Amino acid sequence: VLFRSRRAASLRRSGHQLIGSQAAALESAAMELKVQLLSDSATLPTRAHEGDAGLDLYAAEAAHIGPGERWQVATGIAVEIPDGHAGMVLPRSGLARRNGISLVNAPGLIDSGYRGELKVLLLNNDPAEVFRISPGDRIAQLVITPVVSAEPVQAEVLTETERGEGGFGSTGR
Repeated sequence: VLFRSRRAASLRRSGHQLIGSQAAALESAAMELKVQLLSDSATLPTRAHEGDAGLDLYAAEAAHIGPGERWQVATGIAVEIPDGHAGMVLPRSGLARRNGISLVNAPGLIDSGYRGELKVLLLNNDPAEVFRISPGDRIAQLVITPVVSAEPVQAEVLTETERGEGGFGSTGR
């Protein structure tokens, strides 16, 4: 899968002039993602629409997930995420809305050094229906994102903020 800034080229062809950070952001979006197909039932990730952030991930095997059950579904692919980036496996909103399917560990984090098969941990939240998956079904999305490497440093105190220690529900409804 080759990431190229088709959006930038499309805007230029239509007469738009890109300037400053706008141009830099679109041009820097060009990135190659190497994908290895590990099985005959594997499908190369795709985008449904130009400009979509996520690449659709496809099942490489059949599965039946009962109500309340979770299942690890193989994609049959391995990826080479560039250094300084990470992959985030995210749920598909249509599966959530229509079938109550979510990801157990959403988002699933893929480090740039990982070279094994991508597997998706699906959870059937429907109280009654079995969810059936066939090879080639879209089951999740993969988003590649830059990562800042933070180095933990022990501190005796933290800088005070207006929010302070306000956590879950602290901002009201």
